[in-house]
Order: sequence, then C-alpha cells, then structure tokens
Amino acid sequence: MSFILIFAILIVAWGVLTYNKLVMLRGRIDNSWAQIDVQLKRRFNLIPNLVSSVKGYAKHEKETLEEVTASRTKYLSAKTPEEKLGANSELAGALSRLFAVAENYPDLKANTNFLDLQK
Repeated sequence: MSFILIFAILIVAWGVLTYNKLVMLRGRIDNSWAQIDVQLKRRFNLIPNLVSSVKGYAKHEKETLEEVTASRTKYLSAKTPEEKLGANSELAGALSRLFAVAENYPDLKANTNFLDLQK
C-alpha cells in the first residue's frame, strides 16, 4: 500500500513540476514575442520618414513607395503574430525593391537621412 502511495505522490509531483515548467516556457515565449514586436514597431514607425526621404528623389517610383506604405498599414492593422510576421515579410521585399531603386539615384544614396534610415 505504501508503494502505491509513494508512486502516486511521485506522479503528482512530476505533473506539478511539468506544469510549472510549461507555464515558465510560455512566459518566455510571450516575453520573446513582446521584444520582437517592439523591434517591428520601431522598424515600421521609421517607414514614413524613409518614404518622405525617397519621395523627393524618386518621383517616378510611386508604385514601390506605395508597396512600402501598404506593408506598414497592413502591419498596423495586424492582430495576430502570424499577420505581423507576414506584413514584415512583405515589408522586407518592398524595402529591398526600394533600396534597389535607390541605386539609380546617386543624390538619394548620398542623403544622410536615407543612409540612417537604411540601417
């Protein structure tokens, strides 16, 4: 009888420890996502400055600028982490096209605001 009682206590203890570990890991995941979200918000908040810097130089690249702006809008309206990551992927593609376009404008490449925002 004492063997069954000890075994039951061990199973309950293991269950409690496992539950606590899972709660701790969930907290770490939530904290990590919050840190990622802060960095993404910072990145997306810089988009209007980048677009305004490029607008003056690349007047014929309206479509590329609209893609960047649309990606930002999509991120700001995203509710789930998956939607936010999708918007971030779209932004990465739009920014790579924008930076490729910037290669055609030497004055833009020399603009300190643009260089700061490109980092």
